[in-house]
Amino acid sequence: MTKTLDIQTEHHLIAKVKQGDERAFAQLVKQYEQMVYGFAFKLCRDKDKAEESFQDTFINVYRKIDQFDSRSKFSTWLYTIVANNCLMNRRKRKLDGLMESFDDVPDVNDEQVQKQLQSWDDSPIETLMNKELRKTMDDAIQELPDEYKVVFVLRDLENRTAEETAKILKLSVPAVKSRLRRSRMFLRHKLHGVMQHH
Repeated sequence: MTKTLDIQTEHHLIAKVKQGDERAFAQLVKQYEQMVYGFAFKLCRDKDKAEESFQDTFINVYRKIDQFDSRSKFSTWLYTIVANNCLMNRRKRKLDGLMESFDDVPDVNDEQVQKQLQSWDDSPIETLMNKELRKTMDDAIQELPDEYKVVFVLRDLENRTAEETAKILKLSVPAVKSRLRRSRMFLRHKLHGVMQHH
């Protein structure tokens, strides 16, 4: 995991990128590549599409860095670009091929996923984490409408606050909370049938 930059260092790097410094841009990419790819993968559920979104995101960052307001968090701005790229690509073409399992998500902390799933139900974690349930969970997330899925991924998988999620998606905090609640209800409903068989 890349060490987090302090705010001063990050602002200094961004200022250098705005002046056309390519080495500073490479440092910025290195700092955020794992976050960007991980988020893109969770939204797109396809390695090729996540890679495409990753590249598009950093091309957009390079072209639009002058639009970044340094009073905002850089990561918030990045999340916005990734979400827009993934959702635009999904609208352009229907999802094809098999969805990848959560087992294949690169650099995902299983403890984090377990904690999240455990908070939805009091069942033992061993039951929750079996392959059948993980597949059901993955499929259920894919069935969420994009505007709900992106909120769920940001809040429950990326651990962003409601306030930051609202900024990223240009929504109100109540809208974020409402979409998250509806997403969780949908997923609980989908998982309920599987849980009854264990």
